[in-house]
Amino acid sequence: MPRSLPALTPATRMGLSIAAALTLYGVSFGALATASGFTFWQTVALSALLFSGGSQFAIIGVVASGGSGGAALGASTLLSARNTIYGVQMKTLLNPTGWRRYVAAQVTIDESAANAMVQTDHAESRRGFWVTGIASYIGWNAATVFGAALGDVIGDPQSLGLDGAVVAAFLGLLWPRLRSREPWALAVLAALITMLTMPVLPPGVPVMVAAGAAVVWTVLTRRRGGDLAPAEDEVDPGHDADPGHGAGGGSGRDGGAGR
Repeated sequence: MPRSLPALTPATRMGLSIAAALTLYGVSFGALATASGFTFWQTVALSALLFSGGSQFAIIGVVASGGSGGAALGASTLLSARNTIYGVQMKTLLNPTGWRRYVAAQVTIDESAANAMVQTDHAESRRGFWVTGIASYIGWNAATVFGAALGDVIGDPQSLGLDGAVVAAFLGLLWPRLRSREPWALAVLAALITMLTMPVLPPGVPVMVAAGAAVVWTVLTRRRGGDLAPAEDEVDPGHDADPGHGAGGGSGRDGGAGR
């Protein structure tokens, strides 16, 4: 009798499900990028080298609206800055060595980091990260190629509504992250800044200004939270031994340090 295949672990199943969902966005990105004026190979290179969905949609959105390459690069860089934090967390959690460090750096995205951090077992964290990251990278790039080839045969993007699809796809990536009052407030602030600056700034620059405001908001909020933590400990020192109440503990509601 042939040996049966090993059962898929929860982290592996979650990673493959995430990769399947991201693959659908890859088709949209490929078609939208070529319909917005990017060549087939430019589109493929963006996915292969950048591999950050939100940042890639930001680039084609800025360029399609008439913004400069510098504005597109600036907006993309600000949006992908969070991956630096993920990289530090994955280094601490998984500690990849040798050539694996370079592969890990390339596949460190929101989804692979999240799947690694939600696991309670170290082996499952490693499976969650690598399965999600590698499967998503392969699926996203394959879908980009397919979408870019499809985009080449589309005549007028506006006739199919693709001129507004970039915004819709970007909102599709953003919507699952709006799960509490703070992200909603930040989204409203960024939208207001963008609308107020669009009439006076070149295309693409309002996005950079709004992203910069979001970074400042996040830094000030985290700093204020850190300043308040010791005061809470002084009010009720009996909770010091409770891992759910310290400054570094996560109760699940607030998401912890990296979730």
